[in-house]
Amino acid sequence: MDKDRIKGAAKQAKGAVKEAVGKAVGDGKLAAEGRSDKVEGKIQNAVGGLKDALRK
Repeated sequence: MDKDRIKGAAKQAKGAVKEAVGKAVGDGKLAAEGRSDKVEGKIQNAVGGLKDALRK
């Protein structure tokens, strides 16, 4: 498994937590940062998957 996939999954999880906390406390900026982190994590995870596929 490529390191990008692991980092991407971690970033997605961090983003989900930030988004949930932002929504819970009514902080729109924090919720938006969380959504942004989740998208970045999905992209990074996809890049890692592509790297894995190219190695095979």
